[in-house]
Amino acid sequence: MDNLTRRRFLTMSGVTAAGALAVGATQVNWSDLMTAAVRDPLPSGDSVLVVVTLYGGNDGLNTVVPAGDPEYQKARPELAYQADEVLDLGEGLGLSPGLKGLKGLWDEDLLAVVRGVGYPEPDRSHFRSMAIWQTGAPKTPVPTGWLGRWLDAAGADPLRAVSVEPTLPPLLAGATTAAASLPVRGLKLPEGKLGTAFAALGKPSPGEEHWHAAAAKSVGDLQNAVRVLGGAVHDAAEREEDEDEERTKGASAGGGSQLGAQLDLVAGLVEAGVPTRAYSVSLGGFDTHADERGTQQRLLTELDKALTPFVQRMRKTDRGRNVVVLVYSEFGRRVHANGSDGTDHGTAGPLFVIGEKVQGGFHGEQPSLTDLSNGDLKATTDFRDVYASVLRGVLDADPEQILDGHRGTIDNLIKT
Repeated sequence: MDNLTRRRFLTMSGVTAAGALAVGATQVNWSDLMTAAVRDPLPSGDSVLVVVTLYGGNDGLNTVVPAGDPEYQKARPELAYQADEVLDLGEGLGLSPGLKGLKGLWDEDLLAVVRGVGYPEPDRSHFRSMAIWQTGAPKTPVPTGWLGRWLDAAGADPLRAVSVEPTLPPLLAGATTAAASLPVRGLKLPEGKLGTAFAALGKPSPGEEHWHAAAAKSVGDLQNAVRVLGGAVHDAAEREEDEDEERTKGASAGGGSQLGAQLDLVAGLVEAGVPTRAYSVSLGGFDTHADERGTQQRLLTELDKALTPFVQRMRKTDRGRNVVVLVYSEFGRRVHANGSDGTDHGTAGPLFVIGEKVQGGFHGEQPSLTDLSNGDLKATTDFRDVYASVLRGVLDADPEQILDGHRGTIDNLIKT
């Protein structure tokens, strides 16, 4: 199967509002964001939402694992984890062994696991299901993303929402405004003796002429940008070049492998006081039709190693403590394994919400493994309930206005 690019997903999803397909039309650079941080800094009391999309359809049953359930073991004789392999959460569930850092966050009541999340009349197409999740509209296709509509309602300032993905995702496309885009890319200054000499150029000297002072300030600004944005970005570019066949398994539904770099970039922008309230990042490769166990555990380990240090870093500052992370995928996988040591497209799955403002623990009912719908899990939580909770509790918005009158929420998911 040919890998499907994010750009092709944008085209096929039907979300075309506000120039979402004109990749680069809303791109900003570091100087735009740093200028905004000086002129209109993010108030220390404002919360920030970071949305993490796991492209491909992550297998929820092997993420939050009912390892002690005999029905789970029977359905997946080769894929199932044993009870002593998972990280115990209680209630017969455990996290994948690749999520050790998230288990630590769970122990500190910073991780909420929302169980059985889905939508009515599920669709197993990557493109249709992702379009439903990103627009927040399961019944009828709409041309705007759920955070794009929030952006419209919040004053139509593109800098209020920023994607650090290669292209602008549909969830950030509004009717009148599209979010800003700051794709991860290389930014590195000289090192060694040359680097020392270059750094000296950014230091002001008493009595120097105006043009010398302006040049020094420009060099200093560039060094500051590298400090805030650059290191992880450059490292990510090198990692991308090193990708091999093992890294492309499961990558047939979009997404990249630079999550750590994306989150480092977001952390720097939050700490700098950039007035952005919503960020979008992503990780791809979760379409595990074959050889699932090793592929998914590798990806979940990558997710864990990106998310855990990001959350711990955010806890060190006032602005960072107001950051909430939402992690979702377009669908879960089938309950029963297929004949290729993998699983096929399914329906409901767990969703993670992380941060100091989050009420940790389980939310929602665990789907039954015996009461299935055509071999699939039945959703017990409407995904719009989660969106409504973060719209109200994180972004200070009226969810009914954004979600076409939807009134459901997850009680006590976000602390007040």
